[in-house]
Amino acid sequence: MTAIIDCQDVDLKFDGEHKPILKNINLQINQGEFVSIIGKSGSGKTSLLQMIGGLLAPSKGEILVNGQIIKSPIDEMTYVFQKPVLLEWRNVLENVLLPIELKRRPNQVDRKKAKDLIETVGLGGHEKKYPHELSGGMISRVTLARALLTEPEILLMDEPFSALDAMTKEQMQLELVELSVQFSTTVIFITHDLSEAVYLADRVVLLGGDPAQVIREFSVPFQRPRLKDWKFEPSFTKIVKEIYDEIEGLK
Repeated sequence: MTAIIDCQDVDLKFDGEHKPILKNINLQINQGEFVSIIGKSGSGKTSLLQMIGGLLAPSKGEILVNGQIIKSPIDEMTYVFQKPVLLEWRNVLENVLLPIELKRRPNQVDRKKAKDLIETVGLGGHEKKYPHELSGGMISRVTLARALLTEPEILLMDEPFSALDAMTKEQMQLELVELSVQFSTTVIFITHDLSEAVYLADRVVLLGGDPAQVIREFSVPFQRPRLKDWKFEPSFTKIVKEIYDEIEGLK
């Protein structure tokens, strides 16, 4: 299978620094695959995601998407930041439609698609509400609907659920994994939560070291979408513990 994303011998070194923060990153991700990236704080997870998204340039090596070297953001990818950003003066529907409006005037097809996505993420009937009227979970749902509106091939997500309470976070995980399967979206997901990483992904990539490298990759050989009760199964806890033990061994 041909990789949709191909990181080839990638280093990242910031100006003025003596050594890179990421070194010799080789990572291939296939179409429709969900990959979680984990690692300790400062291990370069977000920097790697930003390079894949064309927001940062590698100091060495290349990142290819669909065979093309990435030098800037491309339409095939949508980036979801850690802190959801909605425009306070726009209602839910208007915020979801924003990616279309940045390119052209939305038409009736766009508006119907946006409303359908709002319904899909559980916000039907809230289209005219403004951000100050929404809970944290509702804001995350708006952000997810907006990210999917243009049907991106690739979704880059930087700890999007980290600020949510446990129950809302679990619900958003369920919705994300179902939608990623429904839309056949390739997802790269940054998280510190090992349980979240395993539950969502087909594969978990561990970054570590100084400078950081890919230490190990863990396969999650269970078909998505998964039942939430799988988190209580021995097959789930075994993978989580294996990753935990690997991280502990890095100390």
